[in-house]
Amino acid sequence: MNATLYIVGVGPGDPELITRKAFRILENCPVIATPKGSRNGNSTALSIVEQAMDLGDREIAHLYFPMKKIHKKTGPTKDVQEAWNQAAEQILAFLEQGKDVVFPTLGDPAIYSTGYYLYETILARQPNIKVEFVPGIAAMSSCSATTGVPICLGDDRLAVIPATFAMGDIRETLQQFDSIVLMKVHRVLDQLVALLDELNLLDKAVLVERAGMKDEYIHKDLAGMTEQVHYFSTLIVRK
Repeated sequence: MNATLYIVGVGPGDPELITRKAFRILENCPVIATPKGSRNGNSTALSIVEQAMDLGDREIAHLYFPMKKIHKKTGPTKDVQEAWNQAAEQILAFLEQGKDVVFPTLGDPAIYSTGYYLYETILARQPNIKVEFVPGIAAMSSCSATTGVPICLGDDRLAVIPATFAMGDIRETLQQFDSIVLMKVHRVLDQLVALLDELNLLDKAVLVERAGMKDEYIHKDLAGMTEQVHYFSTLIVRK
């Protein structure tokens, strides 16, 4: 099998943040296998690519990945594993036809990305498959740039965690590290605001919704904030 699977980070939302290497691969691959979080929904990663280039007669394969927590100790639920298996089979079918496939993923594929789950699922079936990863600009880097808040400097200790952790774990992280990036905050924002208030860290926090996208919004005053924010929201706490 000579075809290659490219797992490519397309950045947080701004099409101008797609790297030159990612752009070249996206332009040249005959098949784009794009992830979406609901069966009838759209792919945010694909929408970024569509803003950057004309996809022409490219073949588009829409892959469904349920938006559910993946715990290290228990692994994926049955429906999540089945979705990964189906996605792997679709991509392998293209590769067996000799067609290169590119899988665009938001941000950087190394950070909380579906790309690595897909990679491991495919390797379990075809250990000799050719796979190339292309890094992208992470959402937290875009948040830092747009707010002027550094992620870490000097001897700062940095933690990057999903906000879906237990609040006790987040409390410990906030107390032990100098800079903390909290991702996936949309469902627990009220709890996070209360915790930051308790730890006297509200004035050290900034929240960015839809980083890098046209409707990006920055929240610098989180006091009393309880309203629902977008799924693509990142919170930076720099002590």
